[in-house]
Amino acid sequence: MIPSALDHVQDIARSGRVAVFLDYDGTLTPVVSHPENASLSDSMQKALRELVARAPVAILSGRELDDVRRRIDIDGIVYAGSHGFDIDGPRGLRRQVATEFLPKLAIAENELHKALDGIPGARVERKRFSIAAHYRNVKENDVPAMERAVSYVGARHPELRRIDGKKVYELLPRIGWDKGKAMLWLLETLDLKSNDVRPIYIGDDSTDEDAFRALEQSGIGILVSEQVQPTAARYLLKDPREVEHFLCELAARLVQ
Repeated sequence: MIPSALDHVQDIARSGRVAVFLDYDGTLTPVVSHPENASLSDSMQKALRELVARAPVAILSGRELDDVRRRIDIDGIVYAGSHGFDIDGPRGLRRQVATEFLPKLAIAENELHKALDGIPGARVERKRFSIAAHYRNVKENDVPAMERAVSYVGARHPELRRIDGKKVYELLPRIGWDKGKAMLWLLETLDLKSNDVRPIYIGDDSTDEDAFRALEQSGIGILVSEQVQPTAARYLLKDPREVEHFLCELAARLVQ
């Protein structure tokens, strides 16, 4: 049974220095039927502000960079959109990975729109470095047809790979880059890769497992889920409300 992070806040904060990496949807906000409605609560924003005053904080989201930055709107945070392919932060920090794939993504986007045109509720979302096909509002008996359509378009573009998230299929560049790689790059770039800094990653989706695996030996992964499931994370939080509670407890224990 994976233990609750709320029962181990003191142990997690014991090193005195932490770097906190957070997913957005399902972690800082509940997952909703329409992603545009996933807004950060005032209390969660307050918890993040208190944490930013005491530790480095980065948001690694599948959302477009500008979208997730606008929704949080806190200075001093590093924002990484499109699963870490598009990174922006304070003091001129900037990195974009795989820009050479943008024309290929545009072609695949057009094909995906056509392939899903006849499936009610299907939604294609173009992000700068990926294409998401959402099926949260698709009838259950139409989901297999949607999966086949996405697989067909993906097979036409071997330079892209498919990842499966919560009610979404996504096509993105087939290179060795993911949230885990982006997190490790940030630790190196921000001079946080040392024995006296404990990185913490909190996320709820399959794409966050890359970050959990990257931290198995050197940090702490925390899965956000109401169900126990296979994971490389060390601890569990049930929902965004527990995440907020954990962040408040963590910030209170960190030395400014």
